[in-house]
Amino acid sequence: MSVGGTQHSPVRRFLQSRGSSSWADRSFRWLMVSCALSIFAIVALIATELVTQSELTLRQFGWKFFVGSAWNPVSGKFGALPFIYGTLVSSLLSLVLAVPLAVGVAVFLTEMCPKALRGILSFLTELLAAIPSVVYGLWAIFVLVPLLQHYVDPVLIRLLGWTGLFVAPDFGLGLFAAGVILAIMILPIISSLTREVMSAVPHTQREAVLALGATRWEMIRMGVLRNARIGIVGSIILGLGRALGETMAVAMVIGSSPTITKSLLAPAYSMAAVIANEFAEAVSDLHRTALIEIGLALFLVTIVVNILARLLVWAVTRGTPARTA
Repeated sequence: MSVGGTQHSPVRRFLQSRGSSSWADRSFRWLMVSCALSIFAIVALIATELVTQSELTLRQFGWKFFVGSAWNPVSGKFGALPFIYGTLVSSLLSLVLAVPLAVGVAVFLTEMCPKALRGILSFLTELLAAIPSVVYGLWAIFVLVPLLQHYVDPVLIRLLGWTGLFVAPDFGLGLFAAGVILAIMILPIISSLTREVMSAVPHTQREAVLALGATRWEMIRMGVLRNARIGIVGSIILGLGRALGETMAVAMVIGSSPTITKSLLAPAYSMAAVIANEFAEAVSDLHRTALIEIGLALFLVTIVVNILARLLVWAVTRGTPARTA
């Protein structure tokens, strides 16, 4: 029915009586622009503050801060390399463990799961992302770490000890435990985004591959996963960004030892964990600025990872309607 109809006469009278609305449109426009610019302002303020507060360490150590291995607040020697190493190794290990499982869950929910079960499994998968980090850490200490130490790690030492990646002594706490708990935490992120990207692949792609005589697995592999591969990579990078910045759960199971070792069973440290553990106890200005500079490096890495992930996800989903069933 047109705007001039009987049911819309109050709307018509309002539009005729309110007069010019140009000032309201301009005000609304600038209000929305201000909301958008506030995001840039917040990011700029955080970056500026981190750079300013890191000035003492930047001036004294320069780029050598990121390649130094010594971390001794008493003697004033600071190097971020052990923390960078612990962060990268634990995060990459979490990707190795989480990506196959997350993609498998996404494939099942998108292509194979019965409709009656799809909603339940989707809810449980997304529920994992809502669990607080400290709860993951407590569960890891009381359940995961003993399980790994008594059942999983001995098998890995026996089968893969020759590689040097899994060697005794095994304290339970270390890079491997941190990687496993991170894998559980990033699994719902990668799975949910992968499912959305796979749902954006048109049905015509599936039908075309099946019409050529492909099996169901070949259809999924060539018609779905191949077309969604850029978005899947984007979801993986987004999960990597979450793993890089995770704090509490990692701090509780990584072992808190600023050393670089080849064994994944050895204790280590991450950038976020050292900030959380030592910032409140830092008494010297040099120690405090060293921790802030580690935060600056982590901040920049997280921004780059998230931007890259968003660009990759957008590249595969633009202009394609998501499938709702």
